[in-house]
Amino acid sequence: MTNTARVSVPGTTANCGPGFDAVGIACTIYNDLELTLNSTNQLTIDIVGEGREFIPTNEQNVVWQAIKMVLDRTGIKYQGAHIKMVNNVPLARGLGSSAAAIVAGLVAANAVTGESMTKQELFELATEIEGHPDNVAPAIFGGITLSVLNKGRAQCLSFMPPAKLTMVVAVPEFTLATSASRNVLPKEVPYKDAVFNISRTALLVGALTQGEFGHLQCALEDRIHQPYRQQLIPGLQDVFRAAKEAGALGSAISGAGPCLISFANQNEEQIGQAMVSAFNTNGIRAKYLLLNIDNQGARVVGQ
Repeated sequence: MTNTARVSVPGTTANCGPGFDAVGIACTIYNDLELTLNSTNQLTIDIVGEGREFIPTNEQNVVWQAIKMVLDRTGIKYQGAHIKMVNNVPLARGLGSSAAAIVAGLVAANAVTGESMTKQELFELATEIEGHPDNVAPAIFGGITLSVLNKGRAQCLSFMPPAKLTMVVAVPEFTLATSASRNVLPKEVPYKDAVFNISRTALLVGALTQGEFGHLQCALEDRIHQPYRQQLIPGLQDVFRAAKEAGALGSAISGAGPCLISFANQNEEQIGQAMVSAFNTNGIRAKYLLLNIDNQGARVVGQ
């Protein structure tokens, strides 16, 4: 057992239109974490990059809480710890910053305790902390993930599409808490909307597994969460329309938002510029990222 571990965890996009709380994708943007257990009897947390002004540096830090859960479950005694976080995933934007933090803590703690927990066990623990599996699954396993809760146990299938697929992510300047984004959702949805989403999710999975990306414009349609959340994201429809006109295969809210994501296999720069311009027209400053699908998920990069 070593007392230091360095890990890298991808950001993620979840829901992917109709796949609410079920479909996720690991993205090639990463948070890095270094954990050192020591004998100082103190917890010190250094943060570089995204969220450094807002993330707690005490025992309320979600990374530390995840680390402590692994240490407690494995019976490892600890006196102090030094955590260094290098964050590239935008905070509270719909790219899985919370899931990345949780998974980074779990994987790092698992590494310093001798890899005593399997990926599946880490996945179940991450789901317990996060409350749903759609972001933590791709953060752990990589690729495109399909996740369910079966009698309280998280299950996941991960795969990679057979052809290149780029994610063009428009990142607006404002943040949006997941709790606020969930508060606008109805407690029940009409039967016809449920059928609509089931059919689109089935088409989405088929299109991604077969590389038939021409179906994505239809497959990414949703009636369960996006119509209710668009009020929280000024210019959403304009951004989607601009992306389509620039050549996007289809668009969706990334996670709980406010990031908007378009899928493409050409004209990626033009699509990103069009999305940012549409946000600007609605008085929202934004930037865009061009991301690929990460196929590894969280990994230990040094000990």
